[in-house]
Amino acid sequence: MGDLVAVEKRLRSILEQYRGRLEEGTIYGIPMLRRPGAKAHDWFAGVQPADGYVKLNFLPMHGHPELLEGISPALRRHKTGASVFRFADVDEALFAEIEVLLARGFDVYVGGS
Repeated sequence: MGDLVAVEKRLRSILEQYRGRLEEGTIYGIPMLRRPGAKAHDWFAGVQPADGYVKLNFLPMHGHPELLEGISPALRRHKTGASVFRFADVDEALFAEIEVLLARGFDVYVGGS
């Protein structure tokens, strides 16, 4: 089992670049980033520590599955729900893919598509 604190810290660092353009909110008590003035179920992404892993919740991939085209099989194995990735270890290759995926998803999210 990896260092979950390091995983959480690294995933939060990936989201940091969006903080100036999005606002903090919560859904079911989970901190999320979302558009200013967004409704409760309209959110971009958030990091959620869990027992044995850390979740990256990323809503744009739920409504826009085309965002997942071209992701590696290794990253796809970490996708555990319609809008969730789970990580138990820091894997910089996967996190580099996550950065690209979030950037593409951000464009879709702020574009309102």
